[in-house]
Amino acid sequence: MLRLFSRPVLSLIVASSRPTSFSPALRPGIIAAFAQSPQPATFTSCQATAAIMTAATPESTTDLPRWDLSRFGFSSPFSDEIDSHLEETAKLAEAFKATYEGKLEELSLLSAIQEYEEISKRKTLVSSYLHLSYDVSLDDDNLKKRKGALSQRQSEIYGDNLEWFSLDVADLDDAILASQYEKEPSLTAFKSFIDELRRQKPHNLSKDVERALTVRSPYVGTRPLVSFFDKELSLMRFKLDEDGEEVNMEVLLSRMQSSNDAAFRAKCLQVLNEGLAGSVSRTAALSLSSVAGGWLIENKERKYTNLRSRRNLDNNCPDEVVDSLLVGVRSAGIPLCKRFYTLKKSILQKTQGLDKFCWSDRNAPIDIGGVSNDKISWDSAVAMVKKGYSQFSPKFAEMFMSMVDEKRIDVPAANGKKGGAYCAGVIPGIGPFQLLNFDGTKQDVATLAHESGHGVHDILAYQQGYLQYHPPLTLAETASIFGEMIVFRDLLAQSSSKEEELTLLMSKIDDVVNSVVRQCSFDRFEELVHTAREKGELSADELDEYWMSALREYYGKEGDAGGDSPFDSYENTSHLWSYVPHFHHVPFYVYSYAFADLVVGTLYNNFLTNKDGFEGRLLALLSAGGTKDFADALGPFGLDPTSSTFWTEALTAHLGELVNEAEKIARELGYVE
Repeated sequence: MLRLFSRPVLSLIVASSRPTSFSPALRPGIIAAFAQSPQPATFTSCQATAAIMTAATPESTTDLPRWDLSRFGFSSPFSDEIDSHLEETAKLAEAFKATYEGKLEELSLLSAIQEYEEISKRKTLVSSYLHLSYDVSLDDDNLKKRKGALSQRQSEIYGDNLEWFSLDVADLDDAILASQYEKEPSLTAFKSFIDELRRQKPHNLSKDVERALTVRSPYVGTRPLVSFFDKELSLMRFKLDEDGEEVNMEVLLSRMQSSNDAAFRAKCLQVLNEGLAGSVSRTAALSLSSVAGGWLIENKERKYTNLRSRRNLDNNCPDEVVDSLLVGVRSAGIPLCKRFYTLKKSILQKTQGLDKFCWSDRNAPIDIGGVSNDKISWDSAVAMVKKGYSQFSPKFAEMFMSMVDEKRIDVPAANGKKGGAYCAGVIPGIGPFQLLNFDGTKQDVATLAHESGHGVHDILAYQQGYLQYHPPLTLAETASIFGEMIVFRDLLAQSSSKEEELTLLMSKIDDVVNSVVRQCSFDRFEELVHTAREKGELSADELDEYWMSALREYYGKEGDAGGDSPFDSYENTSHLWSYVPHFHHVPFYVYSYAFADLVVGTLYNNFLTNKDGFEGRLLALLSAGGTKDFADALGPFGLDPTSSTFWTEALTAHLGELVNEAEKIARELGYVE
């Protein structure tokens, strides 16, 4: 199973990746926690001071670092070494099944789990290598075919010889399991893994059905369709004018988000939305309709309570906590969101002569305070993140630099490469690896800080072993967003004027609103789509309507139509749902970004008021990986997300205080009355 974590695609649509690390499949039917960001996140809070942000000539893709995959031990994706490795893995899996199936009550469960872990690591070594290789060569049809063939072989190995294991562990009698713990106390090291399998027991199907689902998945179902759609998106090219060059989506979005020209931003959004229309949105609709249909059927067959219960169980997060989060964002987050965009609209009107505040202006840069919009060199970006990390934790900075020095980051925004950004944990001793689409913007620096936070989290958690290093998604964004926060606060502390301070605050609030309110609007879109899917296949036109409905619920009816939204127009937004990858790869994942951003905001406030021992407590949280749920992990900080008031209080303390700061400075500078 490929589990990747990436930053939310926080720009136009906002929302991204990290689901992830390449982590083990615990059972079939659970869509891998994989997500990728269709564009660089719009977290623009890493705007730097002139002293740090050196103007640089844009680097060509050939000048920027590419990742070095030699540590996998394979000479190329087409190497016979891979086939030999897989066949040896198949033999080990066959022997494992022959030894332990039906005998877990009498044999050592500890030995069985240890063998299962080693076999799973061997499988993931191959799948991770192929995924990483293909993600920088999406236009290589031979590699796609090779990757598909090996995926089919791996599914056979798992379905035939490993599928049974999670089901048998789940079915163990409580007394038998207690006896195993008593006989072998070292088994407690795998308690989190065992507990995860046993939580799934009410939702498991028979062995024959689970095997059939696994073995068939590379050939039928949603996977081939989603894979095809991913490739089609990566091949899209856009022209901003008749004589201009063709650019990929990453470059188009980067140019739009960094431009101070409202007309140019509007043109970029028009070109994007029109480019996504027609065959692209129809293909997206087919893919999403298929995913929603599969989710619907499995929810019924596996007897999940509601649309999100399956994802919530994967996250070990009660339905009630997620419901409370979504209610909190609606009640407290939406009013703060409208306050912020009202402020941004006023500033843009006075600084850029804005006539109307349109959706294309949502992530527009605030050009006050003399902050340079020149391209940032890769070396400068690395220096900025290293410095920010060092201010909080030298250990963070050391691990970050190890990823840079060991060539674990694929940097450039090259053609034929998967869009967005992610960090792949792979397996302990081999990962992590980051994929970026670096184009020298301030957003790209923030993305580097974000994905590197995931890498730090992975490195710290590797001590828990392959089966347990990956945290629940509710905690998986903790290090990444905290990494962004410490870089932002370091830059804010260096600001030399009120103008520069306001510029930094506005771009930070952009990011928080995108991570919290925007992601919850995505969740609402999914709710509308999955509910409607029960009545039949969905068309692109229907999905356009659900998208616009969710947008208006969270941002208000546009001003030109007599509504209360700060936005005068939502022109050229109807098809933007079609390039959000989470909807296809990880249904109902997006709320985890809101969860994480609010938790991290509260954690950071905790850090400011109680610094003694905080670094140690945070490193302990990250090092726990998947061995603690969110409640246990956050307990040492005095936080209780299960409280009915936690989310509204977190929104007020985190987003609310940032908006208050920005409004105060804007009034002092005369941008608002």
